Amino acid sequence: MEALSESTWDVVICGTGLQQSMLALALSRSGKKILHVDPNKYYGGPDAALSLQELEGWAAAHSSSDEQQAGQAVFSNSRIIRNDGAGKTKKKLSFPRAYSLALSPQIIYTRSELLAQLVSSKAFSQVEFQAVGSFYIFRPASTAAAAAAEEEEEEGEEVGSEEGQQEQGQRQRQKPSLARIPSTREDVFSTTAIPSRSKRHLMKFLKFVIDYEAEEQSGTWKPNADEPLAEFLRSQFKLNEELIGYILALTLRLDAPNVSTREGLAVIRRHLTSMGMFGPGFAAVYPKWGGMGEIAQVACRAQAVGGGVYVLGTGVRGTKVPNAAKYEEVEVELSSDTVVKTRLLVQGAGDNMATDGQKMSRLVAIVSSPLDSLFETVVEGAPLPVVAVVAFTQGSVPSPEGSSFEQPILTTVHSSDTGECPAGQSVIYLSTLSCPGASEALDSALSSLLEATAEEGEGAECLFKVVYEQLVSSGTPIDEGRTFTFPPSPAAIAYEDDVLSQVRRAWEKAMGASTKDEEVEYMVFADREAIGDDDVGS
Repeated sequence: MEALSESTWDVVICGTGLQQSMLALALSRSGKKILHVDPNKYYGGPDAALSLQELEGWAAAHSSSDEQQAGQAVFSNSRIIRNDGAGKTKKKLSFPRAYSLALSPQIIYTRSELLAQLVSSKAFSQVEFQAVGSFYIFRPASTAAAAAAEEEEEEGEEVGSEEGQQEQGQRQRQKPSLARIPSTREDVFSTTAIPSRSKRHLMKFLKFVIDYEAEEQSGTWKPNADEPLAEFLRSQFKLNEELIGYILALTLRLDAPNVSTREGLAVIRRHLTSMGMFGPGFAAVYPKWGGMGEIAQVACRAQAVGGGVYVLGTGVRGTKVPNAAKYEEVEVELSSDTVVKTRLLVQGAGDNMATDGQKMSRLVAIVSSPLDSLFETVVEGAPLPVVAVVAFTQGSVPSPEGSSFEQPILTTVHSSDTGECPAGQSVIYLSTLSCPGASEALDSALSSLLEATAEEGEGAECLFKVVYEQLVSSGTPIDEGRTFTFPPSPAAIAYEDDVLSQVRRAWEKAMGASTKDEEVEYMVFADREAIGDDDVGS
């Protein structure tokens, strides 16, 4: 460790979360002296994927419910519940390293700038991307029954007869279900979950949103740009509450009811235009073996090939600017008691960082079923999907008291093909904004999802659960001269490209005047010579 203090580093990066790792990738061909440390003994930081054994230690370290301490840490209030071997079928978990559970799983739209940067930096070939399949909306039994009645009424079926009354009784006893959210013209026409009259309204909106930025369309939405998207859909497109729920679900935002028209139209368009970009039947991808943590590792290893020095299990204890007038370097005291000098210190959100305190509640569950019905291809020639998205709209999840949970819950279901669990099992990730009753609502949503996907005579059992809270933010980095701190990630299950602008800002700060050189392009690299695939980011 003493050798680290013998010279001045151009950049010291603390943490191997996705933002710090993408910065490391951006600097990997810069020729600068980079020291990259992480207080954890694994890569990925808040984006890491952990085995069950690693998760046990992680949960113990982040179990605090103390308001002051929990308010400063990215993760808090974590606890693990094991149920393996306790169900009717006595099914059990496999060995700990058979699992790789992501702390902050996010899907990546095919039109994401993140994918474009991985391609231009030549890092993409080191990540195996898999297709995200269908997007579903959860329908309680009462909603499914009402929709069926409306469809029959449109078709002119008699519901007042004895036969009709029997059918109504059957509908009332229906179990909850999942309805696929249509994302293309063909989807809208083929779905049976939406009555015919509603399809026409939905088609009108989908056609509009594809070209909503065109000059002739601007008069429709710009006067309402800052009002909630839901109000815009009611007033301009006459959509009913169920269709509004479908569209808000596609924003993949935990604050969907409050999403503005400006924000909502942009993310819906991203979804629709991503469909089919890399192949039929999918609009998003997911990195195999560890989600965003896999990308972080690839980025860090590219920096290591470029000459960067990596030290895991070592963090930053404190900083000192010895000469504030010249402000040429900062002294960084590492947790190993070593003091290093650097021209720039970059770190991520963590202890002692002031934040707005907004949190999201998460539940990760391992279940005893492959849930095959969620991973079917619906378009000829499409790849087999490994992730399905399920949205619970506000009010669709019952609370233990019999009322409804008035916040959206977003869920991604991952098959064993992601490498996150053994064959025959699935991993379910559920998220909602933290509030009183959020933990109970996530449990209720999990139970409802398993009921909706249960095969005849056999349902999935939950073998393992971990629940925790995560600090989130829509804030900006803290730039204090020679130190630069990334804020926590936004509350979203789809990667937000706005986060990458913060990485570029840190890169420009590290590169200084050289960014004006025409030959210096951000994240654009030629192929490395004499280095094979196994040497870069593997």
